[in-house]
Amino acid sequence: MTGELGDRIRAARTARGLSLRATAAEAAISPSLLSQVETGKVQPSVSTLYAIVSCLGLSVDDVLGHHPPVAAPARPRMRPDPVQPFSAAPEIVMQNGVTWRSLAVGGDEGMDAVLATYQPGAASSIDETHMRHVGVEHGYIVRGELTLKLEFDTFVLRPGDSLCFDAQRPHYYFNHTDEVAEGVWYIVGSTRRTDADAPVDIRNAVDVLDVMGRLHRRSAG
Repeated sequence: MTGELGDRIRAARTARGLSLRATAAEAAISPSLLSQVETGKVQPSVSTLYAIVSCLGLSVDDVLGHHPPVAAPARPRMRPDPVQPFSAAPEIVMQNGVTWRSLAVGGDEGMDAVLATYQPGAASSIDETHMRHVGVEHGYIVRGELTLKLEFDTFVLRPGDSLCFDAQRPHYYFNHTDEVAEGVWYIVGSTRRTDADAPVDIRNAVDVLDVMGRLHRRSAG
């Protein structure tokens, strides 16, 4: 998936007429790092991926390569099939041990859904940067333990624990154990822009997923 992700990022950048150096400067990363991400030589961290896609105005479905069908006007886009096999779910593997696998949702109902896997020691950002984004974040821990830092509070999440909070509140996840942690996340009320060229303020991993539906819609259209 790293190579496909890089291809989508490069396609979005060139479609907007942006040079590699200019995009890297806007994302506050080095041109060499951006080049390695685009060519699939490097797996970006969550924070690096945010920084890149925030310059390109994408959606999570775009990042993951979903192919939502074109529906009639004023009706929400829905998946062509009601069931998404596990083997067909788009996946992103990030630099610091976090993997997202997209779950089946419709195209425009303002919901993003991922199966998130945190390897031992993995975190939502390398430097403990707390994320913020639009919507209400719902999560359910399937296995392992995961630490959530929500503003000034710290919670240890275990299998069967669930969570729900306003995602505008600064938050950060990390796996403090020697075992893999996995959970299902739904972000309800995420903002989906209709203008594919409008910039997106991406501050969270789920915003990245929202950023990547746009890339495919742009390339498919």
